[in-house]
Amino acid sequence: MDALDLARWQFGVTTVYHFLFVPLTIGLGVFVAGLQTAWHRTGKEQYLRLTKFFGKLFLINFAMGVVTGIVQEFQFGMNWSEYSVFVGDVFGAPLAMEALLAFFMESTFLGLWIFGWDRLPKRVHLATIWAAAIGSNISAYFILAANAWMKHPVGYEVVDGKARMTDLWAVLTNSTALAQVPHVVGAAFVVAGGFVLAVCGYWLLRTKEDMWRSAARAALVMTAIAGAVVALTGDTSAKLMYEQQPMKLAAAEGLERDTAGAPFSIAPGIEIPKVLSFLSTNDPDAVVQGTEDLQARFEKEFGPGDYRPDQTVVFWSFRVMIVFGMATVGLSVLGLWLMRRRREMPRWLARALLWALPLPLLAVTAGWLLSEVGRQPWTVAGELLTASSVSPGVSLAEVATSLAIFTLVYGALTVAEIVLLARHVRKGPDEHEPVPAAERREPSLMY
Repeated sequence: MDALDLARWQFGVTTVYHFLFVPLTIGLGVFVAGLQTAWHRTGKEQYLRLTKFFGKLFLINFAMGVVTGIVQEFQFGMNWSEYSVFVGDVFGAPLAMEALLAFFMESTFLGLWIFGWDRLPKRVHLATIWAAAIGSNISAYFILAANAWMKHPVGYEVVDGKARMTDLWAVLTNSTALAQVPHVVGAAFVVAGGFVLAVCGYWLLRTKEDMWRSAARAALVMTAIAGAVVALTGDTSAKLMYEQQPMKLAAAEGLERDTAGAPFSIAPGIEIPKVLSFLSTNDPDAVVQGTEDLQARFEKEFGPGDYRPDQTVVFWSFRVMIVFGMATVGLSVLGLWLMRRRREMPRWLARALLWALPLPLLAVTAGWLLSEVGRQPWTVAGELLTASSVSPGVSLAEVATSLAIFTLVYGALTVAEIVLLARHVRKGPDEHEPVPAAERREPSLMY
């Protein structure tokens, strides 16, 4: 094992850990905004209690996400300086826009929401949480656009060994980004929906308060709709993968040779004829390229080397993503059916939703492993190999030390996150939420 291997492990550990917070922040912010909107429209206290309850969970998660996200930027300079030099001109614009526009918008309005309960007019205060939630989604767009460029670089030219941006609009409207953004954001809403449903399931096993049924119904609808978005955009992503990342597609299916009418592999030895070709091109008889034939072509185009990703990781990540994601969405659809016409949630379903909490998190983690491991051995597809991206002056001992420190710190943060969230969930919302003076419904000069 050398410094490159440990640097990849370190970036993988910190990225996967950070991404556990990102989807929950994206989806839960919108859910909290929806609850506050319901309170604004109806004046029902239960929506105010739910807004503040889930709002605190959202803030705990947001704070942890910010702390862990900062580490990502340091690693570019510490372990991946050659990569940073190559992509700096291209990445600078979308990441600057994310920081100066989206994150600034998100954090500023979130601060106004936190401290504005008894100070801002009701409509203005409601607008702040919506602005913060929208900021989170805009932030996701810029980051995912930058990430998509690594898979399908466009709008650039290479000058003196560095990528120079020639078309910012092409980078931001990259076809890979346009498919990836709704897919990842949809998955984020599935994660948030699964989290809310687990919390509601916990409380529905202990109480029959109507507000938990209301929150559960809203989360069921959100999860089911988001699941449909993920499925549709996943189909689009598969077709783009066929065109832009054929090696990843072949590895995800364990397909070694170019095959007409390629089968879809459910598991090793269990295949459905022609389905992969149909999903990739809408033609059941189309040829799908295999890893071994692609390897031979890439050696001729790029020179000697192994251009195949870790096929075990890619193959099983794809299946974990699909199975666990479908299980979460399936539970939500089942819940909607069982709770139709305002029926009670069965206790077995509440228990199932509680125990299903890890499923969407495992699904999005597997999705990122598929996305990032499947791009290997490239950091920028067709342009920059991972082996050429690592900092030349970093030693094995230095990377090992930083990896050990980050692992210990992140482990401690994991414990802190779980303890804080669990403690707040067990405590539940306050029995009575006094309506802030600035937000009471009496006539006022504010209106």
